[in-house]
Order: sequence, then C-alpha cells, then structure tokens
Amino acid sequence: MLHEAANNNNTVAAAKEMLRRAPMLLGRPNRLGETALFTAALHGKTDIFKFLHREVCRTIQGPDLKAFLQRDDKSTILHRAILARNYWMAHEIAVKHEHLIHEKDGDDMTPFQLLSCSPPIFGQKSFFMRMIYKVIDQDFEDTSKLLPWLRTMRKQKHGYEWAMKLVKLLAKADTSWEMSESWVKRGRSTVHLYGRRKSIVEHDGMLSDIRIPDTPLLLATIHGCTKIVEEILKVYPQAIDHINQDGRNLLSLAILHRRIEIIDLVDNMKIEHRSVKRNIDNYGNTMLHLVGEKVDCTTEDLKGPAIILQEDALLFKRVKASCTTFDTMRLNSQGKTAEQVFYENNHKLRSDAKEWMSETAKNCSIIAVLIATVAFAAAYTVPGGPDSRTGQPVLKNQPLFLIFTIADAISLSSSLTSVIIFLNIVTSSFHFADFEKSLFQKLYLGLTLLIISVAMMMVAFASTLILTISSGRKWRDITLYTVSLFPVVIFILSYVRLYKQLGRAVYQALKHMKRVASLHYDRDDKSKSWSYVPRSQHQYFGSRSLV
Repeated sequence: MLHEAANNNNTVAAAKEMLRRAPMLLGRPNRLGETALFTAALHGKTDIFKFLHREVCRTIQGPDLKAFLQRDDKSTILHRAILARNYWMAHEIAVKHEHLIHEKDGDDMTPFQLLSCSPPIFGQKSFFMRMIYKVIDQDFEDTSKLLPWLRTMRKQKHGYEWAMKLVKLLAKADTSWEMSESWVKRGRSTVHLYGRRKSIVEHDGMLSDIRIPDTPLLLATIHGCTKIVEEILKVYPQAIDHINQDGRNLLSLAILHRRIEIIDLVDNMKIEHRSVKRNIDNYGNTMLHLVGEKVDCTTEDLKGPAIILQEDALLFKRVKASCTTFDTMRLNSQGKTAEQVFYENNHKLRSDAKEWMSETAKNCSIIAVLIATVAFAAAYTVPGGPDSRTGQPVLKNQPLFLIFTIADAISLSSSLTSVIIFLNIVTSSFHFADFEKSLFQKLYLGLTLLIISVAMMMVAFASTLILTISSGRKWRDITLYTVSLFPVVIFILSYVRLYKQLGRAVYQALKHMKRVASLHYDRDDKSKSWSYVPRSQHQYFGSRSLV
C-alpha cells in the first residue's frame, strides 16, 4: 500500500497516516527488493520522496540503511533518480549519500555513466529560447498564473540548472579516466603491405571479447553531451589523453560519431593536445581513417545525402589539415589508407547525393523555365494594351507601369540565369571535391535567383491588377498586393528548411577556408621569424618539428 502511495506526490498525508498506524511498511520491500523510498526515486516524485527519505533517516541508521538505498540487482536510488530525470532529487541523494556516487549497478554502470548516456538535454540552442530562459525565474513558486508553455519552460530550466549542479558534483568525484594505463595496447600501423609482421587483429588475446562500459567522459562524447565533456575537462584537463578498450580517445570517438561541437571544444582548448590528434586505435586507424568509418545513428534532423556527404568531406579536409604527411600515408589493419576508407565507404552515399542533387536541379529548372515563359509573354502583353496609332503602351506614364516593367525584367533575367546554373549542376562530374563547396554554392545561388524571379513575377502581377482594376482606394490596393504576394510567402516557407541547410553548408565551407588561410598565415610568420644560429642547431630543428 505504501508503494502505491509512493507513485504520487499528492499522497503525502495518506503515507503519513499509513506509517502512523503501521510503521513496519517503511522497510517492507516488494518482489524486486524495492522499498517505498526506492519507488519514489524510480518515478521521480519529489514531495513523497522528501517525506519518505526524512522518515528513513530519522528511524534507520548504520548498515541497515543500505536496504533502503539499494535493491537486489545493485541498482541504487541515485541510479533511478537519474533515469527518472529528476536532477534535483539526484543531487540531494549524491550530497547526503556520497558513497552512492561510486556504486555500480548490475551492468557495472555508475550513476555518472548513466547520466552521460542521456540525450543532449542541457540548455536550448535557439537564440529566442535562450533569451526566454534568462528571463524565467526557476524559483517562482506560484505557477498557476503562467501560460502553459511558460510553465513547461520553467520546469525545463529548473531541470537544466540542477542537472548542471549534478554534473559538477559527479565530475569532481569521477577519476575513472585514470585507467588509461591498462589500455595502452596501441594498434600497429605501417605505410606498406610488405614484411612478415602481422596486423593486430591476427594476434589472439590482444583484443578482448568482453566489453566493459566506457568512462563518463567517453560516453558523454558518444552521446553528444558537450556540457558533461566540458565540465570533466575543466576539472581534469589531463583526462583528454584517456583511451577506451579499443584504443580510442574522446577526439577519435567524436569524429566517429560526428560530434562536431566536441571537436570544436577540443580545438579551442588552451591545453597541449597534439598527442590526442596522433591517436591510433587497436585496429591501426588514425583519426583520418575514422572520418570514413562513420557510425550509423538515427536522429531527428533528416538531411539530404548531398548535405551529409558535404559535411563528411569538410570534416575529412579539416582533420587532414591537422595530420602530418606520414599520418595520411598510414595503413590500418586492413591495409587501407584513410582516403581509400573514405572513398569506399562513401561510394553509395555519393551515388545517392548525385541523384538527389540532379533531381533537385532538374525540378527547379522546370519551374524556372515556366516562370521565364510567363515573364517573356507578359512583356509583350503589357497592361492596358498598346496605342493603336503609335504602338506605345497606353499606361506607360503611370508609376506602377514602371514597377511592372522592372519587376518583369528582373523575373525574366533571374529565371533564365537560374536555368543556366541548374543545367551546370546537372552536367557536373560530381567528384568528391565538388560536394565540398562548388555544387552547394551553385545550388544556393540558383535557388536564390529562383525565389527572386517568383517574387518579381508576383510584384508584376500585383502591379497589373492595380493598373487595370484598381478603384483608387488604398485598402483595395493593399488587399490586391497581399493576395498577389501570398504565393511568394508559401514558396519561401516550403523551401526554408532546405535553404537553411544550404546556407549552413556554404557557411561551413567559408569557415574552413578562413581556418586554412589563418593556419597558412601563421606558418608564414613563423618561417620569417626563424634564423640560423650555428650553436643551436637542435633548437632550430626542434622548433621546426613542432610545425
């Protein structure tokens, strides 16, 4: 009966009356070995948990307290509070029962490891939501007067604030990254296929079939919890050199799982991390190999194959810029270079991207040709018709006629230009390098011109309506403009998602060009500052090797 009361925050008074009449119910477990306190933590019920926890701490002390904090399968109330995503409750448990921080459940998972496996829940990404987050008071008690969506955001902010407090608390107590010394079985690699030395895969006993859970640092990297990674590296910067059972560090896993934010985090760190970029796993893969060894994962953001290939190509170029020439020549345990792995694993994606890009360009070119046809016809059937004596347009002295002429000319010119660009895309060779920026720049420019041509066609249409049937009333003219430009708004909204992805793709390409240019500029400055000193040759070559 007390277990049922622990499922609801509104049953505190009922639970109090139950314990007054039958105190033994507080320690009575169910078939899973869970007390009522454990059930309250499992369902994340804060009010009933406070009451039961207070009663347990008041009546139970010493070793007997373990039965209330841990069930038969070794799972603790801290594990369950984290799974219930009640981070305030989890923080209170971790503070009052510190020994539970290092307890492992039946799967050898600590509470911090479970928290690191959670999806990215920390904060909001959009600018508008972040501004609202700053305004909302999470400690505001009376939420009855708030709008439903504000109540939801207040609850999210409350969870976010306590989640960050929990992360900071657990990160300070976690030193699991120190076990790197037991995984120093580095993968051997070579630059040729000759000789008698076997690959690491052929050696029995080198790779264990028993998998143990990764540390919170690596689990947070795999699942994209950037805040957890940042907090751990802030407390323990030396953890950046930690490797897992496969010989991979956090940067290798970030590349493998396409966690770009974590890659940026490592690049922006002010600590020495060059050894991190030289990591070779137990299969002889460098970081450049792992760009082609992408792990498939289901996400909400469904992108076109061309955009995915473009992101992979830019990532390959980015990682390659930080590798030495020798790293690009390395062969993994299968005798393949990083470029071979990338091209082979992305061959099907390239075919899909080619088809997607061609179909998009063909469909847009059909629309552009139709618009050009209408604009060309409208140029010879001007509103009001021509004068029978001079052949000049009757309404050529009207201001709106000039607007019609300019809009129609821009529409015709933009649509014909976009047709040329789309045809250039269709006839392209579709090399891997073309997907980095050139194809997307053409598609981005073609869509921009197409939207301009549609908008100008609607402006010309609105001008024609007002010239021919307008009564001189302002409200009627405004209505005609609104109705005429309505298709433009629908057209833009229907393509805004693709337009944002294309814009992001072009932005990433420009950002990469800027990074490469800055690196080249820095190297030029360093080369100019070098000078030959006869008695310091070792210093000269040492400084050169750093580059």
